[in-house]
Amino acid sequence: MKIVIAGGTGFLGRPLTERLVAEGHDVVILTRRVSPQLPARAVVWSPGKDVENVGIGITDAWANEIDGADAVVNLAGESVAGKRWSPSHKKQILDSRIHATRRLAGAIARAARPPSVFASGSAVGYYGPLGDELAVETTPAGSDFLAQVCQQWEAEANRAASPRTRVVCIRTGLALERDGGALPQMLPPFKFGAGGPVGSGRQYWPWIHRTDWIDLVRWAIRTEAAAGPLNATAPNPVRNAEFARALGRALHRPSFMPAPAFALRLMLGEMADVLLSGQRAVPATAETLGFSFKYARLDDALAAIFASRKA
Repeated sequence: MKIVIAGGTGFLGRPLTERLVAEGHDVVILTRRVSPQLPARAVVWSPGKDVENVGIGITDAWANEIDGADAVVNLAGESVAGKRWSPSHKKQILDSRIHATRRLAGAIARAARPPSVFASGSAVGYYGPLGDELAVETTPAGSDFLAQVCQQWEAEANRAASPRTRVVCIRTGLALERDGGALPQMLPPFKFGAGGPVGSGRQYWPWIHRTDWIDLVRWAIRTEAAAGPLNATAPNPVRNAEFARALGRALHRPSFMPAPAFALRLMLGEMADVLLSGQRAVPATAETLGFSFKYARLDDALAAIFASRKA
């Protein structure tokens, strides 16, 4: 297959690209800067800065790559972590997703030979904070900032839907691996014996091992019955307190020192609510359609991540 990936250089996109290349697929990365270190052939693109100026010129090489591709994967977007959510940063989080997705959907709509599937990023933040309520793909959207971002993000992706193009919105949970994402940021307190739950510890954290995330995206690309929203989470979400205990076990470190909610809000502002609330999201659609997880339980996932590395 020929697969075009926007956002193919990040924590999720790069290993996905490497896996697809290893399987013999023709992978094209859409990137702002071409580098010899990239794991696949790359074409320069710009997601656009002005939401009203996202047209596609006939000479855009990246749009030509989409015409005739078998699949397009969209992982482009500013990280929601690492910075306080100032008004300008919140705008960047939203705009980076809207602009990139709108351009890709527009290129697909204009293609003479559009891809058969458009797999576009989203997040379980779509559901907003839900407490103990189970979140499946038919659960209504929430109303907080991240929920609104995800709703608009998915709406842009669905512009590409047609009888010739199937759209899948990948609602990703907390993706786990040692070399990126949120997990490395959790490790320092545990290494110093000060790890523990966040806030009350009762909030659910929907998680997924990165290997399963990669396999789920590959499966969604080739599974014609997979369409619409798809929760990319392991079948067994855990409360934050259990997550902390499991991480402590994997690291052979204590896990009883809580991080107070007020301290997190002081440090992170509104972004702290992502850690202090959560969703009990489960992959109902994937399991119904027969997808099998390699790491269905958190202890197994963390053991695999830290097995061959000194904590």
